[in-house]
Formats: sequence, structure tokens, C-alpha cells
Amino acid sequence: MGHTHRMETAEFIQILEREGRLLASAAEEAGTEAKVPTCPGWQVRDLLRHTGAVHRWATAFVAEGHTAFRPFGEEPALDGAELLAWYRAGHSRLVDTLGSASPDLECWHFLPAPSPLAFWARRQAHETAVHRVDAEAARGGTQTGIGRDFAADGIDELLRGFHARAKSRARSDEPRVLRVRASDTDGAVWTVRLTREPPSTQYGEEGPADCEVSGPAARLYLALWNRLPFPAVTGDVSVAGLWREKSGVG
Repeated sequence: MGHTHRMETAEFIQILEREGRLLASAAEEAGTEAKVPTCPGWQVRDLLRHTGAVHRWATAFVAEGHTAFRPFGEEPALDGAELLAWYRAGHSRLVDTLGSASPDLECWHFLPAPSPLAFWARRQAHETAVHRVDAEAARGGTQTGIGRDFAADGIDELLRGFHARAKSRARSDEPRVLRVRASDTDGAVWTVRLTREPPSTQYGEEGPADCEVSGPAARLYLALWNRLPFPAVTGDVSVAGLWREKSGVG
């Protein structure tokens, strides 16, 4: 990934473990009734059910070596302390499963990666970090920081992974170029070409851009996941607006 630090599977598993614990304790402090300001319409119970279901879904691919897509399981009708216990059990099983899996494991995954295990460790670390931010937003008070390298990696996964897929809705009738620059991370800049096709993103500064969004990697990561406003926008702000409106990942 260009000049930025390439993170190892073991680092992602450590981050997943920490983020999942932080998510649970913020959810517990907020209470399952609390509204989640970063996910309009959600309460903490929805966040726990969703993230817990994702954790179990991911665990099954790695633990059982499924080579084809399988849909999510049902979210449980649990609430309160039972829901928290269910979430914590699923999270720790995911961490254990990833930690003990064979590096040459074969299983289904949905973004390019050095290996299926590397994919699932990275994806679940980011999934859990973003939802931990949601849980802390519901609780209120100080948010736990996000490491710069991890945030830059998350920007890369989102731009060059998620939005390279056919299902990305981040499209523009008129071709537009969005530059994304992490101001605190050496060389961390991406060039995103928006057309009628899925976005095409290159790592690096490729040609002129219509609009640039920039800021510290951690702020930019959360802004690109639509959890915060963009720290700084220069050029044609409608391009940043288009991203905001159309980039939601289902």
C-alpha cells in the first residue's frame, strides 16, 4: 500500500480484540435503549445485534472453511445484559478463531487480499472499530483514538476495496476526480475517479482533482465512513457532497 505501513494479520487481530471490548463497555454504559447518533434510527441494541451477527458470520467462514458466500444469520431477539453477553461471546470466539486459524486457510472472502485469513482479520478489525465509534457516540464523552496507520489502512480498504466493487453507488454522470489526503501520514493520498462505473481509485496523486478532502487519517477514515464531517474540503464541494450522499456501504 504505497509508502504507508503494511499491517500484519496479528496486528489486526489485536486491534479487533481491543475495539470489540471497547464497543461492549461503551454499549453497557450507554444502555441498549440509547440512540446511536452516528447511525440514525438505531439504538444500541441494534448496533450490538448487527455487530454480533457480523462477528458470527465471519467466524463461520474461517472456522468451517466455507468457500461460497453464505448470508448473515438471524439477529437474536435478546436485549439488555443477555444481549451484551451474547455479543461478548461472539466477539471473543471470532478473536480466538482468527488467532488459531492456519495462515493458508482457504475460505470465501470479498475483497482482494494477500490471503483469506488476512482479509477477515483486516475486515473485522475495521468493521468493529467503526461500530465502536458508534457505541461511544451513543454513550457520549471522550472517544478512544484510532491509530494513524490503522486509519490509513481503513481508508485504503474502503476506497480500493469496497468501492471498487460493482455494488458501489458512488457514481457520477459527469466524470469527477476526488483526492483524499491524510495530512498526518507520509504519502497517504488517493485519487478517486467518479464516473458512471464504480469508482476507480489509485494510491498516489494522479493528475488534477476537482475536489480534495484532507485531514488527519483518523478523522478522514471516519468521515469517509460517514461518521464525521470531512475535516477540510477544497475545490468543488459538490464532489464531496456526492460522496456523502452515495457512498453508504450496504
